[in-house]
Amino acid sequence: MKARAILMAFLLLSAFIPFTSAAEEKPLVVTSIAPLAAIIQDAFGDSVRVEYIIPLGADPHEYQLTASQIELLQRADVIVTTGGHLPVEKKIAELKAEGTITGEALFIDDYKANGFRYLKEHWYNEKDNPHGIWLDPYNALAIAQATEKALEKADPHNAELYRKGFEGFNERVTTIVESYRAIVTENLTAVIQMPSNQYAIEWLGITAVASIKPEEEVPALGVDELVGKAAEADLIVYGHESPEQLTDAAKELASKSGKPLAGITVFWKDRPYTEVLIENSAAVVKALEETPQEDVPATKTDITQYVFISLIVGLVLGTALGVILKK
Repeated sequence: MKARAILMAFLLLSAFIPFTSAAEEKPLVVTSIAPLAAIIQDAFGDSVRVEYIIPLGADPHEYQLTASQIELLQRADVIVTTGGHLPVEKKIAELKAEGTITGEALFIDDYKANGFRYLKEHWYNEKDNPHGIWLDPYNALAIAQATEKALEKADPHNAELYRKGFEGFNERVTTIVESYRAIVTENLTAVIQMPSNQYAIEWLGITAVASIKPEEEVPALGVDELVGKAAEADLIVYGHESPEQLTDAAKELASKSGKPLAGITVFWKDRPYTEVLIENSAAVVKALEETPQEDVPATKTDITQYVFISLIVGLVLGTALGVILKK
């Protein structure tokens, strides 16, 4: 009798406790690298859980999956890669093919179906450049849209939530793009430090004509080999997180060629994609506007002013400032 009374009490109590199933949990999106996680988090916010595989600072071309990361991938509803060329991503494709992971895994064909484009390495046999693809805002939109479709498939009950998330992200990114394209109106050229830098500038109309390090497997060129090319270009671009030797080479090249130097962020974590997009674009615009050292006034403007200018242009184009920064 006592056991029966306890059972009845439990049943009555459970009638007032909402039942939460595993299916009602937020979808888990696992990305191969942190910048992709920034795209997904910026686009879909709190409607998803986001984790990434390769730690910041590790060489993505050498990193291998751990056992715990394979278990993470097995729990993932959606897996987002840079396209499939990294060793980790090739392993993900193998695990997907053999059925070890069952979530929606996104690769280059999924992105191409949504407007993704590879840029050609003009300095290296015109091959497709697979490095830094996320730095191009059009590619970021393609990745986000492919993810949105995968989320709708994995969790159709909340499809409208994911659609609205992508629409907001699309509006913010498009406004930033239009703002900076209105500022950079000429066809310009640049010497870049590494192939990934190309995706941060070519959407602006700035063509990368040479690279200090032509490819991942190719040794860096000597600064003196590139001075002539740099002297004909409009600026030099390098990544803040690059090895010290390559950063020094970019600075030396800028000094010897007399060209302005723009530093951009290629890898980052825990920051919105749109925030980094604005900062990178502002750094390039600032470099293009720099005056020769002897003519620089004491109150030299900093990058903040160029961010402000771009946002004002966005307002003129008819989009509110709050929309640009809204997550």
